[in-house]
Amino acid sequence: MALDKVWVRTLSDGLLRADQIVGLTAHATPSLPGKSPRWLLDVTVAVPAGSGAGGGGWDIGILHRTLVQTPAEPAGAPEALARILARLDEPGTAGIVTPSAAGPSTIRFTFSSFTDDTDDAHGTEDTGDAEAGDPARQDARAN
Repeated sequence: MALDKVWVRTLSDGLLRADQIVGLTAHATPSLPGKSPRWLLDVTVAVPAGSGAGGGGWDIGILHRTLVQTPAEPAGAPEALARILARLDEPGTAGIVTPSAAGPSTIRFTFSSFTDDTDDAHGTEDTGDAEAGDPARQDARAN
C-alpha cells in the first residue's frame, strides 16, 4: 500500500497516516436535552486502544478518530473519502487530505501534495478532489 506518505487531518488529534485507516463511518451523536445531535465522520485506526477498567482489568477496543462534524447527515462522505484514498494509493504520492464542512450536510476533501510545496509551510491545495453530502451538490468531483 502506498498510502504511508499520505496523511489525513483529524478534527482535534492532528494528522493520521492514511495507511493506518481500516474503517470509515458517518454517525450521529446522541441527542442531549437542549442540544441537537451532530453528525461525525470518523475513521477507525488499525491499532487497538486500551484503558484501565474499574475492576483492575484492561479494556481493549478499536480506536476512532473524528475528521469533521456536521449538523446534518453527510450522505456519501465515507464513500467519497474512500474514493480519494484509492486515487492517492500510488507510489510516490505524499501529502495531506483535509476534510472540511462545506455546508450543513456537505463535507469537502482537499489534497495538498508535498511535492507541490515551495519554501512556505502551507503548500498548495487541489480543491477538486471530492465532495460529499448535499445531493444537489454532488457532481463529477465526488465520482
